[in-house]
Amino acid sequence: MRSFVYTSHPSRVIFGAGRAAGIADEVRRLRASRVLLLAGRHVTTQAAQIEESLGSLLVDRFDGAVMHTPVAVTERVLVRMAEHDIDAIVAVGGGSTTGLAKALAFRSGVDQVILPTTFAGSEVTPVLGETSGGTKVTRSSPHIQPETVIYDVDFTAGMPIPLAVTSAINALAHAVEAMYAENANPIVDALALEAITAIGRGIPLLGADLADPEGRSDLLLAAWLAGTCLASVGMGLHHKICHVLGGSFGLPHAPVHTVVLPHVMAYNAASVPRVMDRIADALITATAPAGVYDLIAAAGGPTTLAELGMAEADLDEAARLVTEKTYPNPREVTRVGVRRLLGEALAGTRPE
Repeated sequence: MRSFVYTSHPSRVIFGAGRAAGIADEVRRLRASRVLLLAGRHVTTQAAQIEESLGSLLVDRFDGAVMHTPVAVTERVLVRMAEHDIDAIVAVGGGSTTGLAKALAFRSGVDQVILPTTFAGSEVTPVLGETSGGTKVTRSSPHIQPETVIYDVDFTAGMPIPLAVTSAINALAHAVEAMYAENANPIVDALALEAITAIGRGIPLLGADLADPEGRSDLLLAAWLAGTCLASVGMGLHHKICHVLGGSFGLPHAPVHTVVLPHVMAYNAASVPRVMDRIADALITATAPAGVYDLIAAAGGPTTLAELGMAEADLDEAARLVTEKTYPNPREVTRVGVRRLLGEALAGTRPE
């Protein structure tokens, strides 16, 4: 008989095409009147729409979010928030912009409204990863969780296909790892399998027609579901590796998740065979690790750490950093095992 504990971490979610138009009403619902707008550099059209909709509610704007959320950037923006007496943050963009919003909200206590333009799903989690001194540290707190997330399918229409692929695989990693987390439970399993199914269905459609709203809607829904999974259970080996490679070696966040995921799945597969069978069924493939690798390769996503800038000479140090602390994982995490995994990811070997 199964035994488990389930804790939900709800945000108010508004989903659908054109829903961003209601941003001013959402800010007022939070009883805010002095907004800082955070916008990614590549979402100028969406940000301009939000700026117009906010009108007199907008008092400052910052477009300089940086990957892996450096603490130094957060501290600079906090000074601006104090100068403008900011009482709410509206963020438009991908993971870097969302991360900055979370860091600012955690330190200042103001409310957040997030409008994602990618498929990663971090916007519905109480998790924040920050970088300082070459180390990425992750924390979780209810004060990090955004109050409202507006999933406007129209805001994903201009996303470059490579970014769409890697952000969707980032979401897939949240769902996959949730299924064999130490505190996995039936609710999370159901959400994760639905997310995995939608991602497996949606990614092949990206190359054919990114403008297809149904395909993007599937991936945006999957992002929400996968992020909800990550919010409900702990992270394991996959996320630890990605945080080390990003925070200590400067590799890009979503592409690292994309390359590493099939190899971590292969590493853990023998310890959780039933989970891997369920993932394979959801993806309609023979084996889960190889199926994920093939899904990425067919969509033109990155498959080697080498192409992301990782050097073989750094793999030993990366393995040391990954195994410095223990954390839940279905298979014992050893430095030798992680070093072998990283070598296979560096070369892009298809998991068997």
